[in-house]
Amino acid sequence: MVARVEKANSEMSSLIIAEIGVNNNGDMERAKYLIQCAHDCGAQIAKFQLYDVATLFPDGEIMAQGRNWYNEVLKTQLSRGQVWELAAHCDKVVVEFMASAYDIERLSWLEEIGVKRHKVATRMNQDKVFVQAVVSTGKPMLLSCLANYYIFTPLPIDRVKFLYCIPKYPTSLTDLHFDKVDFTRMGFSDHTIGIEAAMIALSRGAQVIEKHFTLDKHDMREPDHICSAEPQELRELVDFAKKVKVVLG
Repeated sequence: MVARVEKANSEMSSLIIAEIGVNNNGDMERAKYLIQCAHDCGAQIAKFQLYDVATLFPDGEIMAQGRNWYNEVLKTQLSRGQVWELAAHCDKVVVEFMASAYDIERLSWLEEIGVKRHKVATRMNQDKVFVQAVVSTGKPMLLSCLANYYIFTPLPIDRVKFLYCIPKYPTSLTDLHFDKVDFTRMGFSDHTIGIEAAMIALSRGAQVIEKHFTLDKHDMREPDHICSAEPQELRELVDFAKKVKVVLG
């Protein structure tokens, strides 16, 4: 079992997650470099996505920005061995490895690795069998959802952190309704362009920010680059989170 590493940061109470996901463009060396960059920018977690593309998208369509990204996303699908390799690299870099699994098999991979916590993506939060399997691990979990989802769920609130999320790539600022979000109860999974929305969520009390991370947001080889933070932006977000702690305590 690969040992998990918890990175403490007494200066920053908010958890900043660098969502690498498909932004590795199917290149393992690029994925490892992004892990290193995420650490260097101050993120506590480097995050990936584990899925079987053909099963998850049986119609062969992954639509965003007016085009079908199916073939591009297919190249980013990670094997079990690659997942272990990335987790081991996170241990080497000293940043926490986390991933969103999209089926029971891949959830079991994460349990074999020994991850500290699990993430349930918006696409999976209505899959009762899958969510219950995550709950059954007994570990803390992050769950992306719309505002006030937590009011209607039977999940163990003490072990779940809900992340407000609009699953559009990119999400327009006009699609956000922060006036309906209680950030003392919810974090924010951000798909907007830029980091301003994440900064506003932090200033309103969000304790978890998940932001897609890339080397170049103008890279058009995958659909998530456009709504991702580049290294300088991620550094700014981490620095802002530290200032929020000073001001809000």
